[in-house]
Amino acid sequence: MSEGLGPEGGHSQPAPTITVQDLSDRPAHTPLDRIAPAHTLLEGNTPVEQVSGVVEETSPSSTSSFELVDMEPAPPLYQPVQPHWFYCRRADSKDVWLPFSREDSERLEQALSTGGEEEVVVAVEGERYDVRVRERQRYAVYWEQGPSEVRRCTWFYKGDKDTRYMPYPEEFSTNLEEAYMIAVTLDEWKRKLDFPSGETVILHNPKLIMQYQPIALQDEWVSSPSEQTRPRTVKRGVDNITAEIPDGEPETIDHLVFMVHGIGPACDIRFRSIIQCVNDFRSASLSLLGSHYRRGQEEGRVGRVEFLPVNWHSALHGDATGVDEDIQRITLPSISRLRHFTNDTLLDLFFYNSPTYCQTIVDTVVSEVNKLHSLFKHRHPEFTGAVSVVGHSLGSLILFDLLTNQKTGSGEADRDEGRNRDPCPLTCDALEQALCRMGLQEHLATLQRVDLDLDSLAMCDETDLTDLGIPLGPRKKILSFIRKRHFLQEGRQGTVLLAPGLQAPPDPSEDSPSPTASFGNQSPGASARQQQFLRAQSITSAVDYEYFNVGIGQVSINYPQLAFHPQTFFAFGSPIGMFLTVRGLKRIDPNYTFPTCKNFYNIYHPFDPVAYRIEPMIVSESDLEPMLIPHHKGRKRMHLELKESLTRMSTDLKNNVLGSFRTAWQSLVRMPVAALPPVEDGETTAERSLQETETPAAACAAVREKSKADLWTKILEWPKALHLHYFQGVHEEAESPGSGEDRGRQVKVGMLNGGRRIDYVLQEAPIESFNEYLFAIQSHLCYWESEDTALLLLKEIYDKLGVAFEQPQQ
Repeated sequence: MSEGLGPEGGHSQPAPTITVQDLSDRPAHTPLDRIAPAHTLLEGNTPVEQVSGVVEETSPSSTSSFELVDMEPAPPLYQPVQPHWFYCRRADSKDVWLPFSREDSERLEQALSTGGEEEVVVAVEGERYDVRVRERQRYAVYWEQGPSEVRRCTWFYKGDKDTRYMPYPEEFSTNLEEAYMIAVTLDEWKRKLDFPSGETVILHNPKLIMQYQPIALQDEWVSSPSEQTRPRTVKRGVDNITAEIPDGEPETIDHLVFMVHGIGPACDIRFRSIIQCVNDFRSASLSLLGSHYRRGQEEGRVGRVEFLPVNWHSALHGDATGVDEDIQRITLPSISRLRHFTNDTLLDLFFYNSPTYCQTIVDTVVSEVNKLHSLFKHRHPEFTGAVSVVGHSLGSLILFDLLTNQKTGSGEADRDEGRNRDPCPLTCDALEQALCRMGLQEHLATLQRVDLDLDSLAMCDETDLTDLGIPLGPRKKILSFIRKRHFLQEGRQGTVLLAPGLQAPPDPSEDSPSPTASFGNQSPGASARQQQFLRAQSITSAVDYEYFNVGIGQVSINYPQLAFHPQTFFAFGSPIGMFLTVRGLKRIDPNYTFPTCKNFYNIYHPFDPVAYRIEPMIVSESDLEPMLIPHHKGRKRMHLELKESLTRMSTDLKNNVLGSFRTAWQSLVRMPVAALPPVEDGETTAERSLQETETPAAACAAVREKSKADLWTKILEWPKALHLHYFQGVHEEAESPGSGEDRGRQVKVGMLNGGRRIDYVLQEAPIESFNEYLFAIQSHLCYWESEDTALLLLKEIYDKLGVAFEQPQQ
């Protein structure tokens, strides 16, 4: 098709010139441009006036190939075509037209018919997009995305190399519909429509309509005319094409989930953005709700779960920080593509360990989450469900640090308090202000009596405060405030800091360095001693997080507050355990919980090179296996069942079966010895011996034959016994997955997940088990399309809502 008629062509098309002629008597191979039209109608008349006086019969002896396709009579009455709305999406450097759901299409059609000349905005796709009907544009609501074109589609075309039908522009479809209406009304076919752009459409019969493209100028590089004039199939109405129209989403939202991505702008192996990956995860959850919660949907107790992406990468690498320009100036020119990938992806890990850019990242995440939460509440004022958060890779570490530093008050109150208060309460300059913030204003008179101000108070130690008569509790608060204030001041001045109370002893042979001296201009001797002292401290002591007054996060970061209390935190492929260990935290207190979040799940693939476990940091049992996530279709994967069965079988063969064969063989080759019965009263031993000699020799042979029969019976029944013992036992265990899960849940692993298990491992696919190194990278990016992962989230969410889980019958 020419540019004017392609999917991109949205401008108006002039009315086509309609000619009526008998196409049945010409040879099938005759080009269309060599056929002289029987009648050329004036373009100034309307299509009805052009065709009203022209009626021509078709030859009954036609040999045209078109007549052999379908010659069923046309319907007697004209039925208007039912339009369906499509939107355009850019994929793989080309435009792809996708249909709206029937519910969204009906709402758009209704808005177009009742809206008049004013612009009407219709919320579609779960109210994540807004469509401006008159403008024919679709806009994203929750994330930054360019507008996409929207069409009211009635006619479609498909070429030989196309994989799906493409919609015509609306003006072109209107012209086709008018010509089709005339042909049906007058029952006249074999009509040829010539468009000013050179396109030709022939209406052979109601089910066979073809479009021919204009023949281009010939040269040696252009394909043959037969290839250029290959027609396109034209269809009327969306019901006549193979379009996958999505099902509409339930209006009721039961739960809201925010999903934070990891390093880099791409989130999966296909280098898709966080928006596309979350869309796939949402689609998987909708499909699982229809299959595993069908009864709840029929009863009206199950709606849907909304997943919204949180993008922080663009803010970090945007023009506001200028970090990309700084990195680009020092990047070597060789292997440019690999260095660009490193700068854009892997450096995010180092940026998070930098206090400057870590503050930017956590501020961006919290700001984006709070903005999305506020916008969602505004668009869904009836929503009363809970909110959860999901973090993938580095995103899980960001959420973990944020949740360990949340306040226990209400979310809105904490946010207002954080907005109104000083960003750092240690920056107060007056003694009275500092004591009020510590809640020790009753000791102000005691300190003023000895003329102590804030600077002189910073020089006092515990002995001085004891002499002033300050009790132990207030004394400890003051000392803690002094240490924190000293740490903050030194950190802002860029000096090398030692832990309070662990300062290296001064060298009397050297001048004392200035307390404000920076790291770069310290004397070599002092720098060497401080580095040696710090190295010794890093080996012998761990980080004191109580001293820094933060959770298990970075000590120099001011963590903002979320506007809500998350119900559950899900970590996908998370390196949290490794980062906590590197920070010096060797063990998590079993009684520790997030201040505002009571549930935590660490979900990982067994071959994920970035994932680490959490439970070994809480419990001492090193052999505690993670919980195996059931397959969404039920039971274990077949290759895992076979692997476990063979492992158990080989162990039992080694321990039991060989011993059974040895015992049976010994009983076969050894002559059975009859036990001597006791001598009865009045019977002598000689008489007993005489009776034994009279026993026929066949008795011993019978005993031997019986032993042989028992042995061969055991050998023949052994495979059946193994099958019943191993495979039947595995099937019974798989048919009741709750039993194994309940056994795993009985293990106490602390209160981080309310006393329940934390580590959950996915089942690898059969092809992944052949080479775990080959699928390592893919394993770290598989969570967005994992139905097992999505089902685990749904089970956790709806278990708290009291909705029963249903395993569909396979």
